[in-house]
Amino acid sequence: MTSPFSSVIDPLGSAIADFWHGAKRAQVKVFSDQADPDVMPINYLFRSEEEMPEREQEALSLCRGKVLDVGAGAGSHALVLQQKGLSVTALEISEKACDVMKARGVENVMCGDFYTLDPKPFDTLLLLMNGIGLAGTLDRLPQFLQTCKNWLAPGGQVLLESSDILYLYEEEDGSVLVNLNGSYYGELTYVMQYKKEQTEPFPWLFVDVGVLQQYAEEAGFEVELIREEEDSHYLARLSLK
Repeated sequence: MTSPFSSVIDPLGSAIADFWHGAKRAQVKVFSDQADPDVMPINYLFRSEEEMPEREQEALSLCRGKVLDVGAGAGSHALVLQQKGLSVTALEISEKACDVMKARGVENVMCGDFYTLDPKPFDTLLLLMNGIGLAGTLDRLPQFLQTCKNWLAPGGQVLLESSDILYLYEEEDGSVLVNLNGSYYGELTYVMQYKKEQTEPFPWLFVDVGVLQQYAEEAGFEVELIREEEDSHYLARLSLK
């Protein structure tokens, strides 16, 4: 299994690079099979700690030891941790984004695929902006969790955020319409586009707390719900037993 993202067809990396070089209105178009088309303003990936949601700020405060920021993007989380004096490595598959992170001052940048790189032990894996989505589908979640374990030092922790997207399937009367014989409702398919660059459709997983706990405990983790918000976002910690 590899990451759904590519270092060759890389609209997000191209947009990050353009923003860094002056295109301050750069934005990526996001298409989904379960929601209307949307746009991601790239300036959001360059936010300061004060501009981050409280759940992200709390996750950063819980980091300890050697930290691996998985899917680091433009490096904003890594920069905050670095400024706090932590040893942090920013892992990102996009070579263009890696170049920008280095230019921004991120000291330790690892360019490659979370699944296929030779793992080194870290005390904290940071998976913000629904980083658990890298699992792709619920069937692949056990492999994703095993990969996390491969990257963790003894006693290590995973800090992740996700959300329960059941609200996408609510009817006007408040009922929920989900095909119980179909795939898990948190499995979405996305396409990202920037200028003429467009990804192939790729799967992305949102997982509710109950399902996360079931799969994580089966994988040998203890699960702690750190924060749950009204918009169904949550922050959780997985600790090796």
